[in-house]
Amino acid sequence: MSEFERPDIAVIGGSGFYTFLDDPREIEIETPYGKPSAPIAIGKVSDRAVAFLPRHGANHQFPAHQVNYRANMWALRSLGVRQVLAPCAVGGLQVEHGPGTFLVPDQLVDRTTARIQTYYDEGACHVSFSDPYCSRLRGHLLNGLAANDPVDGGTLVVIEGPRFSTRAESRWYAAQGWAVIGMTSHPEAILAREMTLCYATVCLVTDHDAGVDEATAVSVDAVFEVFAAHTDTLKSVLTDVIGGLGTERDCLCSHAVDGMNLPMELP
Repeated sequence: MSEFERPDIAVIGGSGFYTFLDDPREIEIETPYGKPSAPIAIGKVSDRAVAFLPRHGANHQFPAHQVNYRANMWALRSLGVRQVLAPCAVGGLQVEHGPGTFLVPDQLVDRTTARIQTYYDEGACHVSFSDPYCSRLRGHLLNGLAANDPVDGGTLVVIEGPRFSTRAESRWYAAQGWAVIGMTSHPEAILAREMTLCYATVCLVTDHDAGVDEATAVSVDAVFEVFAAHTDTLKSVLTDVIGGLGTERDCLCSHAVDGMNLPMELP
């Protein structure tokens, strides 16, 4: 690829967010972990090259527990990506986080059960994950969302899926003080860290989770309806954020594996 076509920034689209770029070029990529969810689309946003990947595939054929997260992050890095913006649909665990709320989490709790969450299956490669999201990218997202009154911080708990939580599970998550619940930010976030990528997500609350009140029950139709109503806003915000992102990374993400004897070479 030419230098112009090498994207430094990627957007990963979540449920209901399958396109982002105008007139993109699509690139098929094979990785040591198989194919990513879809061909990587590359186009221009604010005069810079950007990659786009629909997390669940172009037709939402991959549920959260079947997404090839390792292939996705490997493919993006191999194209030159070093900064990843990864919006996702979530349920609100607290009454104040109702449908339509934008929240930029600063913490993550992993409650998945069967997902491969590392590239490093050999040696002593223990990557720091105390702060799972890039603080610099979080700041840009919050600034971009300023007109939408975003929630700054909160814990996103990630469950295995594909089922939604029982009321008892949901009430337990809420009782821990966790803010929102989803199915995709893990292992995506830790794999990004292992690839030394800057990674942050903006959560769009599409529903109250089942434990918020006795009348609440999550439905797929409601999730997609609320997300669709806010997709244009989300795309506009991401476009503005991309326009303001520099190429210098003055955060710790690029140094995540410094000094480690990795079992393979990063792409």
